[in-house]
Amino acid sequence: MLWKKGRQSDNVEDRRGAGIGGPSIKLSGGVLVVVVLLGVALGENPLELLAMLSQGSGGDGLTTAVSPGQKTPGNDESAQFVSAILADTEDTWNTILPRIGKQYQVPKLILFSDQVSSACGYNSSATGPFYCPGDRKVYLDLGFFRELDNLGAPGDFAQAYVIGHEVGHHVQNLLGISGKVHDLQRRSVPAQANALSVLIELQADCFAGVWAHYADKYRNLLEPGDVDEGLRAASAIGDDRLSNRAGNSISPESFTHGSSEQRAYWLRKGLESGDIAACDTFSRTAKK
Repeated sequence: MLWKKGRQSDNVEDRRGAGIGGPSIKLSGGVLVVVVLLGVALGENPLELLAMLSQGSGGDGLTTAVSPGQKTPGNDESAQFVSAILADTEDTWNTILPRIGKQYQVPKLILFSDQVSSACGYNSSATGPFYCPGDRKVYLDLGFFRELDNLGAPGDFAQAYVIGHEVGHHVQNLLGISGKVHDLQRRSVPAQANALSVLIELQADCFAGVWAHYADKYRNLLEPGDVDEGLRAASAIGDDRLSNRAGNSISPESFTHGSSEQRAYWLRKGLESGDIAACDTFSRTAKK
């Protein structure tokens, strides 16, 4: 990708190397032990109990305490890459959504390492990149890009696809799609809830393709081989492929993100059409 030719976003917050601390109250080691034991006894996440204590003390919850060596966004090439891709998604969606009578509101992207606190709770790097509708932020541990390499999907466009996918969830949130789907999921049995999850994930793949279509057509950011990189990445993180790698049997009713074939299909659909109307994975006429 020719990502260095574009601008960089001001909406990247770098929390890498940050610790989680509470500004409003100080907890002694003994109190921490009690909180942990209470969490275990109640079946609750101890970190969430700590957050509740912090909020109850008049503060605004747990915040990230930046370590002295933390870098600000743009001080290394990885952060610059993320910032440039996020900026291009901003330019694309600021163009597309007004055409359908919607205003695009740019999300923040949080870079973190190991674990992070969001409006959706506490997540570790093992969760992978995610979007939290509660605070309208994308969360990314750059270590996930190394995992893509290990899965046989290296390349800068493969990484850009991941960012485009999470921004796609933000677009779904702005359009009211994700809220409606989550309401349906709460009223569904597990198998139906999983099927709905697959449809919303595949649509985010398609939206990532729509962004890439614009990045290529109007800003010439893609190079030969980039599309193949993205399709390999989409395929590599299909539920069936990941199940195989983990040594588990393939159980489509347990899928939450879609098969390798489905993910590659919908990414390509967005890439080729450049049209969000083509990303209606919920339609009965959808082929995949």
